[in-house]
Parts: sequence; structure tokens; C-alpha cells
Amino acid sequence: MIKILFFAALRERLNCEQYLLSCDDHLLNVTTVLKQLQSRDSVWQQELSRADLLCAVNQQLVPLTADVQDGDELALFPPVTGG
Repeated sequence: MIKILFFAALRERLNCEQYLLSCDDHLLNVTTVLKQLQSRDSVWQQELSRADLLCAVNQQLVPLTADVQDGDELALFPPVTGG
């Protein structure tokens, strides 16, 4: 299982804090996981297709091409701003 966490406005828009995705011990990449999640419905499709979406695997920022495997935690969040 891959534990997927959603943060900030993304969590609110998806109305979901976390999601468990079965990976059957296959090595996936973040893009593949996003495509699987986008198939849930149109809101998920829209929110998870954003070009500015940030992701972290096991609390390390990674590109969309990063590998994800069984037991990993994948965090997804919109870009952050600060001041």
C-alpha cells in the first residue's frame, strides 16, 4: 500500500485527507499514481492535473518522475506562498 496524503487547499477541494492505494508490490512513479487517482472523478482529475502540484515521497520533495513503492508515503500539495 502507498499512503497518499493531501494538504492545504488540495485536501479541501478533494474532500479527502488521505487515501490508500494498492500497488501489489509494483514499482510505480508519481505520475502513474496521479493518473490512477485522476480516474476517480472530474474534481480529482482537475485538481491532480495541475502543473504546479508539489509532491514528496517519504517527506522528501521529488519530481513527478520519482519512484513510489509499497510502504511509501506520498504527499501532494499545492504550491505554497509566504511572506
